[in-house]
Amino acid sequence: MYRSLVGRSARTGAGLAAAGAVLLLAGCSSDGDGDKNTQPVVSQQPKENDPYWVNPDGKAARQIAAYRENGESGNAELIMKIAEQPVGEWIGPDNPQAEAKGFTEAAATADRDALLVLYNIPHRDCGQFSKGGAADGNAYRAWVDNVAKGIGDRRATVILEPDAVLHLVDSCTPQEFHEERYDLLKGAVERLKQQPNTKVYLDAGNAGWSNPDALYEPLKRAGVEQADGFAVNVSNFYPTDASKQFGRKLSEKIGGKHFVVDTSRNGNGPYTQGDPAENWCNPPGRALGEPPTTRTGDPLVDAYLWVKRPGESDGDCKGGPKAGDWWPQYALDLARNSK
Repeated sequence: MYRSLVGRSARTGAGLAAAGAVLLLAGCSSDGDGDKNTQPVVSQQPKENDPYWVNPDGKAARQIAAYRENGESGNAELIMKIAEQPVGEWIGPDNPQAEAKGFTEAAATADRDALLVLYNIPHRDCGQFSKGGAADGNAYRAWVDNVAKGIGDRRATVILEPDAVLHLVDSCTPQEFHEERYDLLKGAVERLKQQPNTKVYLDAGNAGWSNPDALYEPLKRAGVEQADGFAVNVSNFYPTDASKQFGRKLSEKIGGKHFVVDTSRNGNGPYTQGDPAENWCNPPGRALGEPPTTRTGDPLVDAYLWVKRPGESDGDCKGGPKAGDWWPQYALDLARNSK
């Protein structure tokens, strides 16, 4: 049943190291020929509304270039709704220092903050669609250390390990791995916070969680008190108001910690018509939510973020490709259904 409550957004890192290197050199879309190489498809959002970096070489931007080349201007305009917003960059397992450096340097060049997602905890996703993660605890510690080195003193916000705490609470992760996971999460918070301009938000589930009281102590054991706050609704679909209510309940019990809300795909709320066990996975009829911003109007909510990258598959369900792969039709549907 946990899958009806917990969202998925795998980003296994394929191609990200190369992307980071390209960003350092170019910082613009490389699709097409001639003059089309000289200008990015998208630009940055006004810094006063949203300080996070828009990747001009992201999958959505590349899709726009392809649609325009094919004369599909209508589809290009729809995907622009995604491409023009900053989304999380999910750091892969193989070249974490290079990727973190590439993304944060590109963001710094644009005078923006990088938004990074770390999703490499051992025994990740309980062996399901997004299974994987570091080979063991030592490998994970070394990986986090390399991410931190890559960030350096540049501005970055890190969303730490979607589902990692939830899967301890719902018994999805075997008991023998619990103590190590708490230690790894707390250690990751401590290591990342050694970087002078890095903010860390520990994933804390979503408003579909039936017993938030069960989350307080696990979040503390995982280091949330040393973090800047926590994240809710990552890769999920619960409305922003419901997510804020859920976040406030958690905040009350963990020292008034601030939080961020993933609004990437919550425009139509959760899907309730299919099999509850897989309503989280590529549900039809969903829509983009509120655009990313730090102007939330709520003193506890630091930002609305697009942590999940709209248009990337949750897994090979409902006709989708493997988790983390770009799915043009799903991206078009999200954009078309958005208000």
